[in-house]
Amino acid sequence: MKQTSPHVYTRDQHPVSRSLISANALKVLYRLNKAGFDAYLVGGGVRDILLGLAPKDFDIATNATPEEIKALFRNCRLIGRRFRLAHILFGREIIEVATFRGHHDSDEKQQKPCQKTSKQNEHGMLLRDNIYGSIEEDAERRDFTINALYYSTADFKVYDFANGLADINSRTIRLIGDPQTRYREDPVRMLRAIRFATKLDMTISPETEQPIKELASLLGNIPPARMFEEFLKLFLSGKAQANYHQLNHYELLKYFFPIVAQAIEQQSLPFINSFIETALKNTDDRINHNKRVTPAFLFAALLWYPLQRQIEQLREQTQLTPQDAFFNALGEIMAEQQRSIAIPKRFQAVMKDIWVLQDKLTKREGKKAFKTFEHPKFRAGYDFLLLRAEIEQEPKLQELAKWWTDFQTNNHETQKQMIKTLGRPSARRSPRKRRKPRATTAPSKP
Repeated sequence: MKQTSPHVYTRDQHPVSRSLISANALKVLYRLNKAGFDAYLVGGGVRDILLGLAPKDFDIATNATPEEIKALFRNCRLIGRRFRLAHILFGREIIEVATFRGHHDSDEKQQKPCQKTSKQNEHGMLLRDNIYGSIEEDAERRDFTINALYYSTADFKVYDFANGLADINSRTIRLIGDPQTRYREDPVRMLRAIRFATKLDMTISPETEQPIKELASLLGNIPPARMFEEFLKLFLSGKAQANYHQLNHYELLKYFFPIVAQAIEQQSLPFINSFIETALKNTDDRINHNKRVTPAFLFAALLWYPLQRQIEQLREQTQLTPQDAFFNALGEIMAEQQRSIAIPKRFQAVMKDIWVLQDKLTKREGKKAFKTFEHPKFRAGYDFLLLRAEIEQEPKLQELAKWWTDFQTNNHETQKQMIKTLGRPSARRSPRKRRKPRATTAPSKP
């Protein structure tokens, strides 16, 4: 970063106001200042206000160490191994406070050697990063220019260390420093660049974009648990479809869903891409209308066709029953997927329910329809069926989807009648021909 001193914008030169900041974040800022520490609202909270958006996160940067922060707040807990953070708890709201980060080459210059730890792996990725420094160093360590903006409640000024305001005005996502080095330090920055671009309707700058495909393989070193967290940010933020397109464009989807990416590239599963696209669009619509969503539904949609192919292959190669083939295929698909994303068991259970219900929904005779209707995950299974019918356009599947749609809207007596009429052919069978009575012969006369 060439800029050595910040551009400073006074109160009348920017729209950031305390009225737009969380009351709890203000409490933290005031207490840190009162204790003699420097403290700033930083990152997304400042960026979003400058973009005219309502900020959701209020992160704070300070020259106080995590231990000094904890001593000031009884409602504080320290977290993180890679970089130590303080979380100040106000009910459900968490204010994250980070100590100014310093440069790795200045490790030996730390005034508090007991606080310093830094470790990188052979790829240049930071494993631990507890190097503390000044606000200037902290700004240089931030990922994107639009996140190196600091607001002080002490003087009401915005400090811009990386020409972030200019990039906000030009709607540009730009890494601070050398992109190759920054991506090697943390490959997840490639995903963050995509996420910020779609979320904020911005464009990734050419120099930030250029190394992504070249360094994409570094994402293979990210722990599956962290990839799950990144999946949630990318696919449950109301921009899932746009992020899916970008992951495909930069050839990054395979680090989330290797089986899916391979099937799309080889065009080996005809419906998979349109099925996923529609599921993502529906998820975005629900999120943007403040409706509930579960990542389990998306996981089920993404892996449905690979699962079906696996079942078919097992049926062809073995003598397994349909049920055994399903559970064997399920185990194989999930074991493979878990190597990329650590899907928690609670979501795996819902995925299995959605998939099992696709078979149960076809079995409606007797009491089976009512039992399926009472299943806790019926609605998710039914929505999944509707999605399949929409994409595959298979008449029997469409008829089944319509039947269940009608079944839900009718009263109990009509539902029982619907079940009774199952199996009756739409066209009448020709009536049975009556057997002609056998001709009886008259008894012979004696």
